[in-house]
Amino acid sequence: MAMNVGAPSRSSDMDVMIDINTTPLIDVMLVLLVMLIITIPIQLHAVNLNLPIGNPPPPIALPEVVKLDIDDQSKVYWNGEVVPDRAQLEAKMTAAAHEAVQPEVHLRPNKLAKYGVVAGVMASAQRLGLTKIGIVGSEQFIGE
Repeated sequence: MAMNVGAPSRSSDMDVMIDINTTPLIDVMLVLLVMLIITIPIQLHAVNLNLPIGNPPPPIALPEVVKLDIDDQSKVYWNGEVVPDRAQLEAKMTAAAHEAVQPEVHLRPNKLAKYGVVAGVMASAQRLGLTKIGIVGSEQFIGE
C-alpha cells in the first residue's frame, strides 16, 4: 500500500510552515489551571482566639501622670512649673525614671515651639530611662 504524492516542486519548498501548533499547549494549561483552582483550599479571613470570659479587674491604682508642656517661647514646664534649664529637667526626669512605678509623661508641645527643644526633651527622656512617654495635643498639627 503506497501513495504517490508526485515530485516536489522547488517553489513550494519555500512556503513550508514552521510555526508550532500552540492549541494543545493552551488546552493543557487551561486544564491545569482549573485543577489548581479546584484543589486550593478556601482561605478564611478569621482568626480563632481563646478570649477570657468576664470583665477584667479594675486597676489597683491609677498611674501618676507628669504633664510636660513646651510653650511657644520653647520654655519647658514640669506639671505647670517652669523648668529654667536642662540640668534641672534631667534631674526631675532621672528621679521619675528611678521610681518603683514610673509615671506616664504626657508631652504637649506648642506648634510654635522650636523643634530642637522638643526633640531634645524627648531624647533626654529616652536616655534617662523614661519608658512611658506620650505626645498629647497632636490635633493642632492637622491641616498643615
